[in-house]
Amino acid sequence: MSNTKTKKGFERNLKKNSMGATFLNIPYILWAAIFIIVPMFIVAYYAFTNNAGEFTLDNFNKLSLYRDSIIDSFVYALVATVVTLVLAYPFSYFVARSSETVQKIIMMLVMLPMWMNLLIMTYSIMNIIETNGIINSLLVSMGFDKLKIINTPGAVIFGMVYNYFPYMVLPLVSVLSKIDDSLLEASADLGSNAASRFWRVILPLSVPGVISGFTMVFVPSVSTFYISQKLGGTNVNMIGDSIEALVKSVNTIHLGAMLSLVLMVVILICIMVMNRFSDDSDGGIVL
Repeated sequence: MSNTKTKKGFERNLKKNSMGATFLNIPYILWAAIFIIVPMFIVAYYAFTNNAGEFTLDNFNKLSLYRDSIIDSFVYALVATVVTLVLAYPFSYFVARSSETVQKIIMMLVMLPMWMNLLIMTYSIMNIIETNGIINSLLVSMGFDKLKIINTPGAVIFGMVYNYFPYMVLPLVSVLSKIDDSLLEASADLGSNAASRFWRVILPLSVPGVISGFTMVFVPSVSTFYISQKLGGTNVNMIGDSIEALVKSVNTIHLGAMLSLVLMVVILICIMVMNRFSDDSDGGIVL
């Protein structure tokens, strides 16, 4: 009899907790519905209609006109993400193996640029790499010729790396700092050198953080438009630039919605593919 009462009491408490969790999630559900789901339906509506509001697939027939922009966007984003990963991984490992005080100081410095607006950060880069910027001024003072840095694909990639570097560091530090030192000590006792410990222990355990950071940098990079406009000029035209130009005009807003929908679907597929190589551990992607 007592077991039955205990079971019923447990079920009542579980039901209350479930109702409480549902109630607390209502604001998030409303926010997601208003600012995520509804805009997605609006984009889809414009993508599959014309200026008269009639259903059509003609917008997608013009996708080939923007093939070069799409390819360039993914190539630049991929290169920027790989460069960010190469730079962020050793840096994150150093931070993860530092003392708690050093970690706090370095992470505060890493997150400090995230408090500034993207426009301000991009303008700062322009002042550094422009024709009469800091870099060229230093080169001229040392007797060298000026370099053509601004308005090049390299400048756009540099801007992506600069702006999105913290998004790669944060998940990497989170995962690397949780690697148990006993695993490294055990591998050393078994005869593994530093390179072997990295490839057999550290790298496999840090894969969730790598994939999470890769996604957090790749997604905003492939869809950016302000960085490419300011640092690439007219020499770089990414898919984000095309979308911005199209949605500014009522006559081409449906084409802009089509490109936005295609970009959103491709990014979703990329995330799903990368998610298969991750797991549910901290730092991984949950889709």
